[in-house]
Amino acid sequence: MTHSQGVLATAINVPAVPASMHAAVYRGKGRVVLEEVPVPEISNGEVLIRVAACGICGTDLKKIEHGFVPPPQIFGHEVAGTVVAVGPGVVRWKRGDRVMSFHHVPCEACFYCARRLYSQCPGYKKVGLTAGFDPNGGGFAQYVRAMPWVVERGMVAIPEDISFEEATFIEPVNTCIKAVEKARVAADETVLVMGQGPIGLLLMMISKMAGAFVVGSDPMPERRMKSLSLGADLALDPREHGFSAAVSACTGGRGADAVLVAVPIPTALSDGLALARPGGRVLLFAQNDPKMLIGFPAAAVGVEEKEILGSYSAVVDRQDESAHLIFSRRLPVRELISHRFPLREMDRALELAAHPAEGSLKVVVQP
Repeated sequence: MTHSQGVLATAINVPAVPASMHAAVYRGKGRVVLEEVPVPEISNGEVLIRVAACGICGTDLKKIEHGFVPPPQIFGHEVAGTVVAVGPGVVRWKRGDRVMSFHHVPCEACFYCARRLYSQCPGYKKVGLTAGFDPNGGGFAQYVRAMPWVVERGMVAIPEDISFEEATFIEPVNTCIKAVEKARVAADETVLVMGQGPIGLLLMMISKMAGAFVVGSDPMPERRMKSLSLGADLALDPREHGFSAAVSACTGGRGADAVLVAVPIPTALSDGLALARPGGRVLLFAQNDPKMLIGFPAAAVGVEEKEILGSYSAVVDRQDESAHLIFSRRLPVRELISHRFPLREMDRALELAAHPAEGSLKVVVQP
């Protein structure tokens, strides 16, 4: 079905869909170009979403910087917008609906799904949201096409009193809920969150909700101040002499019960292990670079029995919970947004997201 086959009759507040659109197209390592490309055509069971806001994720930045995937691609997977076309067979959604869309949805029937390892499901690895070329999210464009499995199980209705930019946090909040749960953060534990960027702040706030005493660490003073304002019990500069002693002092000299690593550097693991107590846990959130190799002292695991955990992407059974935390505004995600850019300033947006400056946190693109 094409856009001219009757699904796009003019409706109130839903403008007609053009034949082409602007998109920030990845054209090779370190290169993203604003181009005019065709608006995706939808078929049975699919919907077309006019993108209102899309957050820039660290995973997008790594793919662009290191050239991990072949060009051309249109990235951006923290997507919220308005349904502007529906294909035959779609019953859950109609034109004009305000929605957030995930880009991965598990089958919920395979070996991995039965064990809640949804991100390892073969079906989950198949991207179901695209603005063209190989599917890869597509939120850095004016329109995205949601495929049938995403339309059925991967879209969330946005209440009228919630902004599109707030709704873009549903997916990253889900990933952070998963990480905190996987690290087994519990009430009365001491948790160190390394890095107080947007993800680190979410990990910090969700750990606080679990009842933990939370220490945030970041070399940027503005981010330490933000951490304290959002609920951290302590915020420290990891470069300062006495940093390790300060963490130790919170726990009677034992070390942190859990360390959540939200900085994408290889040395973070060995640092985290040194700051965790014997039998403690270190969870790697930001170490998803396929070419990164990490070393650590074997005795930290083999003798001191410290655990190294990983957490990647979202879990479908926390979808409602992540949406509720945002829709209820229990998580004040708007306070994490520091900059908003139109597509024509995508270069500036990516540069700032990749190289944070004073006062910068979450960067959102508004196509």
